[in-house]
Amino acid sequence: MDAKRSSLLFAWLLLLPAVLYITVIVAYPLVDTVILSFTDASLKRTTNWVGWLNYQKIFNATFADVIIRTFVWTFFSVSIKMIIGVFGAAMLNSAVPGRTLFRILTMPPWIVPMAIGIFMWGWMYNGQFGMISGLLQRFGLVDGPVAFLAYGSTAFWATIFTDVWIGVPMVTLYMLAAMQAIPDDLYEAAWTDGAGRFYRFRRITLPLLKPAMITMSMLSLISTFNSFDIIWILTQGGPTGSTTTMIIDTYKTAIGSNKYGEGAARAVLICIFLSIFCFAYFRVTSRLSTGDKR
Repeated sequence: MDAKRSSLLFAWLLLLPAVLYITVIVAYPLVDTVILSFTDASLKRTTNWVGWLNYQKIFNATFADVIIRTFVWTFFSVSIKMIIGVFGAAMLNSAVPGRTLFRILTMPPWIVPMAIGIFMWGWMYNGQFGMISGLLQRFGLVDGPVAFLAYGSTAFWATIFTDVWIGVPMVTLYMLAAMQAIPDDLYEAAWTDGAGRFYRFRRITLPLLKPAMITMSMLSLISTFNSFDIIWILTQGGPTGSTTTMIIDTYKTAIGSNKYGEGAARAVLICIFLSIFCFAYFRVTSRLSTGDKR
């Protein structure tokens, strides 16, 4: 009995650092944010309990547009990253000359500090001396300078392309590692039976990549949904709110307007959305692991 109790005590001691970390770094700030969302906290000295008022304020037509914009921004960004990442990994996994060099060249967007990379894209989007506008004019595709970040529609897609540029290397390397884990015997057997390259990719590679694709999609979704640096450095949510996502709106409300209670309510809503995504992810992965097709 003493040995069993000692083993149990030792196990709890090993878990103690993780428990303290979760409590101090995750649980306490989360609980404090939830409590703050029910108050009118701001720069004033007194804080009053306002109940659901902050949540009632955010459920209006303007914030509904922000939610829709966030989901659209996330959907296109994650989708493009996954498509480019999977096909890029397939190319890097092929036996082509210079394959090692191509793998190295996929790393700069990931290696370069994010802020520097975003500033670089901001210069390229500039209408007067940006490289993209200059190339379009040189090839006769546009009549004059194009200020991509000055108009809502182009700014929206400009932030998406920048996010894709930053996120594609991680997706590509993850998919490449998953592809290299697929046994070569499957490809050799399919090749012996006369299966072409595209058929092998569709019938062998993609089905076996499904778990890795789901995991990578979820990680990319969470990262993209919470993306702040790209939009803030490029447009700060403008022009006229066309690139304002939920995380940008939360920052503007809590920090820009000093409405900490309303900002906390927005943060709680973001947490709820991400929790739903994670729940759906665990449901899907559990079904895949058990072979449940329902």
